[in-house]
Amino acid sequence: MKYVVLYESADDVLSRAPQHFPAHKARIDEFHAAGTLLMVGTFADPQADGSMAIFSTREAAAEFVHGDPFVQNGVVASYRILEWNESLTGP
Repeated sequence: MKYVVLYESADDVLSRAPQHFPAHKARIDEFHAAGTLLMVGTFADPQADGSMAIFSTREAAAEFVHGDPFVQNGVVASYRILEWNESLTGP
């Protein structure tokens, strides 16, 4: 079982995100180094479609979101944490 975080972007994401990106990126690096953040990225149109991340545990997903500068500073309008039943694993 993995956990997917879906972010819905705020209306002004393209103007707000750059200011908070360094702190957001540091958080990404921290969780990735700990092995709990498996993948992260925006969709092709982040304003319309937002972004997603995949975590190894629900606790890590919730901890990431609650301390994420993008969430704390209104870059993200809303988020969801969903259980994901991964069906393909490794070679």
